[in-house]
Amino acid sequence: MHRRTFAASLLAAPLFGQPLAITHALRQFQVPAVTAVVASPAKILYSGFVGVPLNAIFSVASLTKAITTVATLLLVEQGKLSLDEPVENHFPKLAQLPVLESLNVLRPAQTKITLRHLLTHTSGLAYTAWDPLLAKYRQAKPAPTGLLPLRFDPGTGWTYGTSLDWAGRLVETISGLNLEEYFQRHIFAPLGMKDTSFLLPHTKFPRLVTNRRRQRNGLLRPDPRRPIPPAKTFNGGYGLYSTAPDYAKFLQFILRPTSILQPKTVSLMTVNQIGLLDVPALPTSDPAVTANLRLNPDPQARDKFTFGFLLNPVAYPGGRSAGSLAWAGSNNAFYWIDPARQLCAVLLMQLQPFLDPAAVSTLRAFEKAVYRSL
Repeated sequence: MHRRTFAASLLAAPLFGQPLAITHALRQFQVPAVTAVVASPAKILYSGFVGVPLNAIFSVASLTKAITTVATLLLVEQGKLSLDEPVENHFPKLAQLPVLESLNVLRPAQTKITLRHLLTHTSGLAYTAWDPLLAKYRQAKPAPTGLLPLRFDPGTGWTYGTSLDWAGRLVETISGLNLEEYFQRHIFAPLGMKDTSFLLPHTKFPRLVTNRRRQRNGLLRPDPRRPIPPAKTFNGGYGLYSTAPDYAKFLQFILRPTSILQPKTVSLMTVNQIGLLDVPALPTSDPAVTANLRLNPDPQARDKFTFGFLLNPVAYPGGRSAGSLAWAGSNNAFYWIDPARQLCAVLLMQLQPFLDPAAVSTLRAFEKAVYRSL
């Protein structure tokens, strides 16, 4: 099963003994490169690939965020960070951020940003890609410090943004290590994640999957392939390279906590941490880069957020259980963790825009094939 490709599986039906519906999506939309792994807490249940080998390396973008969350929670366990301490104690410039109410109206924030806000995306820090007003503000009034205003008082709303960038900076400030060093020492080495890093040495460059961008005619155009220079700084919100088998080890850790974190700490990553707030759909301000941000296929769903993960309170039709955890990366990298079924899955692609219909169709087909096979 592990050596069969998705294309071959149309006839061989290797996914838990069932035909693999993903093949139709791949052929219809011509997704050129996909790797996928499905696992229980203790073993790999399925692995498959199209266009590239299973050990192909992908830029996983915001799949970095959950790993940064684990890093910060480790420091919380050690008493070196507090979930509710104002982050401005470490980064005074955050105390000066106003709230943007309209293009010409800024007001002082009424609450302070805490680590809890950063880990749940309730800080008010937003990405311009999913905030048209903030995008217009940045264009009209460039921030001399590079810091944009908040979109609401911390703790009073949910939006996707640079919160985990700052969480990563906290890890570096408190630990005295850069993120690459900290992740390798405290997360990747203990989990055996040998292909996950902010750095891509020249010996691994041939395994890096070429990124492709959807053109107006519907075709995917590959980006030029150039060696990746070593990064000198690292970001908690994005930047990691990984493989599907490697990232599956991290997902298995959430299902079966190891010595990295105490089980009671990992449990904080599996339950709602935003109270009565919901995770709303966010409109795109740049369709060439991303579609509207909505991962749940049900437009009426009232998703929640844990420390690190999107949580769906209601099961997906034909898919993941209620209480599952998920997130994604802007190059159309996806994963979910289903504690009720003791199952996790990662599906990596390397194309843009984010939530491209081909990528979403591939994800949905794959997920339904997984659950039909259980």
